[in-house]
Amino acid sequence: MRAVGGLTTRQIAQAYLVPEATMAQRISRAKKTVSGVRFDRSGDVGTVLRVLYLVFNEGYSGDVDLAAEAIRLTRQLSAGIGDEEVRGLLALMLLHHSRRAARTRADGSLVPLAEQDRSLWDVRLIAEGVEILQAALARDRLGEYQAQAAIAALHADARTAAETDWVQIVEWYDELVALTGSPVHRLNRAVAVGEADGARAGLAALAELDPGLPRYAAVAAHLHERDGDLPTAARLYAEAALAAPNLPERDHLTRQAARLNAALRGC
Repeated sequence: MRAVGGLTTRQIAQAYLVPEATMAQRISRAKKTVSGVRFDRSGDVGTVLRVLYLVFNEGYSGDVDLAAEAIRLTRQLSAGIGDEEVRGLLALMLLHHSRRAARTRADGSLVPLAEQDRSLWDVRLIAEGVEILQAALARDRLGEYQAQAAIAALHADARTAAETDWVQIVEWYDELVALTGSPVHRLNRAVAVGEADGARAGLAALAELDPGLPRYAAVAAHLHERDGDLPTAARLYAEAALAAPNLPERDHLTRQAARLNAALRGC
């Protein structure tokens, strides 16, 4: 367990991620936990960034206030130290947060990125995120969060889903995989390859990965559907729904399976 100024990553994260706590209690607890902690080593900063991204993702999955608090804290960290990866994480958060109004329907159901109403995206946050990212990349010290932010920026730059520059996105995933070796980034790269070079190419990239990875079945379902194999895609969507980490995602995957099964019955 990595220690940061005498505190472990888990201690800092748990200050926020207490299920029974109210938002005010979470923020108050976190401030007390990190009060007086000094970050005087590069390893400390990297650990703090992982915790901040964990907090942001918790909010990104549902609690908007928690995501906004993670952004606020990252802004403070960015203002205090001139670290490219801090700026990269801030840019990434802003670019993701810009889409929050388009991510769900009125009934709470998820809207996939390709189907989102892009007029609902916050152009102010996008512009700020891109500006921060460009300044970080200009220092030529590429890191994981900068690469992820570059991918998010390419999505934000596309006026429609069809105009997305998937070739560049694959190139950035190549950089990201080279930096981290992360199986999750490899999984996302398979999706991008499927968009850039066709479903068969995406499935070939997917075949190199462990089927036990989280969301592997969902990615496989998407690629098989794009390849025209609806029975396999329907089965995999149903399988992915059973393993979904939250209710909105489970419901979305269940609807995808039902949609394809209905189409198959109508053939």
